[in-house]
Amino acid sequence: MSEEHPLSEKLALVTGSSRGIGAETAKALAKAGAHVILTGRDVKALEAVEDEIHDFGGNSTIAPLDLGEPDAISRLAAAIAGRWDKLDYLVISAAYLPSLTPVTQIDQKQFSTAITTNVLATQALLAAFDPLLKRAGAGRVIGLTSSVGSDARAYWAAYGSTKAAFESILDSYAQEVEKIGGVKVAIVDPGATRTAMRAKAYPGEDPETVKTPDVVANRIIHLLKEDFATSHRERVVKPS
Repeated sequence: MSEEHPLSEKLALVTGSSRGIGAETAKALAKAGAHVILTGRDVKALEAVEDEIHDFGGNSTIAPLDLGEPDAISRLAAAIAGRWDKLDYLVISAAYLPSLTPVTQIDQKQFSTAITTNVLATQALLAAFDPLLKRAGAGRVIGLTSSVGSDARAYWAAYGSTKAAFESILDSYAQEVEKIGGVKVAIVDPGATRTAMRAKAYPGEDPETVKTPDVVANRIIHLLKEDFATSHRERVVKPS
C-alpha cells in the first residue's frame, strides 16, 4: 500500500460499472490501486471502461452479467471465489428506473424488472458474496440509493418502493454482520448527478446544473480509505 495507491491489493466488485456512477467508481477504485471486477450487460461499454483503466495502468476484469438472469449472481460468485480468496469491496450501483407514473398506472412489467434489479439482486449479491466479504477481514459494502427510497414522491412509487426495500435489506444485513467478520455497510445517496438515469427522469433539466459522476465516485473512495461506522448513511452534495 502507498499514498498513491491506498487500495492496492484490494479486490472490488462494482455492479452497473458500464456507465455513470458505477463506471466512474470502478475507475476511481482502479486509480487507487484496487483490482476491479466490472459487471453489467453492455459488453462494449464494459470494454471501454476497462480500456480506460488499463490506459492509466490500473487492473480490472470484465464479467458481463444480467442481474435478472437466474443463477447469474451465484455463478459470478463461484467464478470469483475460484480465482480470489476474498472480496474487499462490493459496490452496488446497478439500478433500473421504471417510467414515472401514478400508482394506479404503474406498468407491471417495468415494476417487476425494478423489483428484480433493485431488490432481489441486492439480496442475491449479499448472499453470494457474504463469505468472501467476511474472509477479507474488513469487507465493505456500498449501496447507492435515492432520496425517494425514504421520502415518498408522487409518480415515483415504482422506483421509490424498490429503493426503500433496498435500504431495508442493507440495513438489516449491516446489523446482522456488525459483530461478525468485520463487514461494514454504507448507504450513499448520490443526489442530483449527471447520469443517463437522471436525464430520463428529468428530460428538461440542464445537465450542466448537476454534479458529474466522478464527484460521487471520489466520495466513495474517501469513505473506503477513511473507513466508516457500520450502517453509515450520507448524501453527496454538489461541490460549492
